[in-house]
Amino acid sequence: MLLEPGRLCIKRLGRDAGSRAVITKIEGNGYVQILTATRHKKERRCNTAHLELLGETVDVKNKEAVAKALGINAL
Repeated sequence: MLLEPGRLCIKRLGRDAGSRAVITKIEGNGYVQILTATRHKKERRCNTAHLELLGETVDVKNKEAVAKALGINAL
């Protein structure tokens, strides 16, 4: 399954365009919750058409692993 919690991706459109993101929840109807490297304080709702999925995954419950995958210091 391509869309799964923990999948790394690149945000293609919007304010966070070009930044790395991690999918945290699947909402359905083409939307997911993500954390991005630029606005990592809060989960954001995102259309899946705005994401470029990468082949890497990370454990969403491990905050250190998520921060490392996004390239930030800490969550």
